[in-house]
Amino acid sequence: MRNVVWSRVDDRLIHGEVVTAWTPSMNANCILIVDDGVAADTFNKRVIKSLAPAGVKVFVITVEKAAERLVAEGRPGERIIVLTKSPIAFAQLIDAGVPIRQVNLGGMGIRGNRRPFVKNVSASPEEVDAIERMREKGVRVFYQLVPEQGVTEVDDAIIKKYRSEA
Repeated sequence: MRNVVWSRVDDRLIHGEVVTAWTPSMNANCILIVDDGVAADTFNKRVIKSLAPAGVKVFVITVEKAAERLVAEGRPGERIIVLTKSPIAFAQLIDAGVPIRQVNLGGMGIRGNRRPFVKNVSASPEEVDAIERMREKGVRVFYQLVPEQGVTEVDDAIIKKYRSEA
């Protein structure tokens, strides 16, 4: 498997927190954006790639391509951060056999049918279902905005509270 050092959901993808906090703290040299919509948008891909820190390679690919590439043999010295806009993409990667052990929930804003879930994270019912599926497979799912901040574990109580407020 490729050397994935951090797996993060953040609907802003590459932005200040990723550039100034996560990439240096994980000593990452590659960012893999996994999003079918962004991968199909040439202009958006170009913009996202331009936001990366100097010396960090950025690839924007579909979930299907990511599943193929992430289970391939790693390259010496690679340190990859995987970013998605939704936990659904990570659940799909895990369902496809990518051995992701933890998923960090970052900024997920209120839009569409998303509503508050935990801290700065809003989620749709489908995204909460994806989080539950990952947890059932032993994946640790937690909220942490930046490395220096405390961690809030996503547990049964948080999911139950979200479901009861529906």
